[in-house]
Amino acid sequence: MKVILLKPVEKLGREGEIREVALGYARNYLFPRGLADIATPELVAQVKRRRERQDRAAEMDLEKAEQLAARLEGQEVTVKSKASSEGTLYAAISPAKIAAALQGRGFSVTKDQVAAGHLKRVGEHQVVVSLPHGLESTVTVNIIAQE
Repeated sequence: MKVILLKPVEKLGREGEIREVALGYARNYLFPRGLADIATPELVAQVKRRRERQDRAAEMDLEKAEQLAARLEGQEVTVKSKASSEGTLYAAISPAKIAAALQGRGFSVTKDQVAAGHLKRVGEHQVVVSLPHGLESTVTVNIIAQE
């Protein structure tokens, strides 16, 4: 019997896939739990349209991420912090502060996307910003001592 999976089923397939299963397995396990439905032509067309919408949304999301990565690449942000005469900061610069500095320049970046530890010295630091779809951009963070 051909069924369309409504939810992921371990060792059978992902949501939206059409699978051939035994009649008893479908009737006694998949249907009562709401995991699958009979693969009618109408339902197959509906699942196909939903998958096409999801694919278009994913492509648009990838485009936005690529544009953000291109705009971010090579950007430089300046952060002021109190420091000792040797150049050691009294309070480390966290990824949240770097993300806030980037947001102040118009980039939609969260602290979780900034792949940097706590920066503790005055000077220039190269920081990687991880974006969706595995994209990365390198940003220069210039830390200067505040008077």
